[in-house]
Amino acid sequence: MPSEAQDFLIRPAETEDLDEIIRLDTQITATPKPDYWRGIFERMRREGAGGTFLVAVEGRRLLGFVVGEIRAWEFGSPPCGWVFAIAVQPDQRLRHVGTALFEALCALFRQAGATRIRTMLARDAQLVMSFFRSQGMMAGPFIQLEKGLEE
Repeated sequence: MPSEAQDFLIRPAETEDLDEIIRLDTQITATPKPDYWRGIFERMRREGAGGTFLVAVEGRRLLGFVVGEIRAWEFGSPPCGWVFAIAVQPDQRLRHVGTALFEALCALFRQAGATRIRTMLARDAQLVMSFFRSQGMMAGPFIQLEKGLEE
């Protein structure tokens, strides 16, 4: 999946990538979640075309990753691609690694028949919001609601 404009490779995540994926996510979120990432990796590997876990690498160095899948009919939505997570090494963000990962995910979703891509993020996640807006994403037709379940 490399293009002429990039000198890194985008490929499906492999088991050997998991430690670096976990490290990068922990660096960015400050919350270690190794079991979560191993579970997501295994689920995406089992689901094939509907689930996608891509990495950007340069040589043996992980530059970033993106995870998503095609979901259908939740909340009445026709089939569409969902971005669950995207992360890029902070020192690599000006190389368009995130854009290349996002575009590769969109291409796979298009090939599988999806005509839309969606995501959800925290209102205060300004960096991620700016990234998705730069990719042409905007508010969609759904509103998220929640209620605490404390007793």
